[in-house]
Amino acid sequence: MSIYVDSSFLVAPYIRDAHSHEVVRRMAQQPLVWITPLNRAETAHAIQSYVFRKAISAADAQGAWNDFERDCAAGHWVELALPETVWERSIDLARKFGPALGVRTLDSLHVACAVELGATRFWTFDERQERLAIAAGLNTNP
Repeated sequence: MSIYVDSSFLVAPYIRDAHSHEVVRRMAQQPLVWITPLNRAETAHAIQSYVFRKAISAADAQGAWNDFERDCAAGHWVELALPETVWERSIDLARKFGPALGVRTLDSLHVACAVELGATRFWTFDERQERLAIAAGLNTNP
């Protein structure tokens, strides 16, 4: 089982939130979880947004990032290159599903990555992104 995840899934084990327990439960199955440089960039931004909102300290954010990097190095998250075809797929998704689903650029980029990489599942806690993933034919079940 190859799974692509977005930052709502990636951040939850490092910044405790409402989804942290579910991430731990799913990861206990030891799935192959793919991420791209897009995930890394978005995870960095997501962690720092907690500092901006004063939900965590800068030191806590650094600790979360260090833990994320350690898990990447340990192979918990398998980093793959961003497929060159992701941009055209993202445009196609926007044109096909944007009017009905109101998708954002990052939604279509993440779903395009999953599709172009050939992931069998797509895990997110973002409802709009999940609707797009399902529309694109991806399985979003745990």
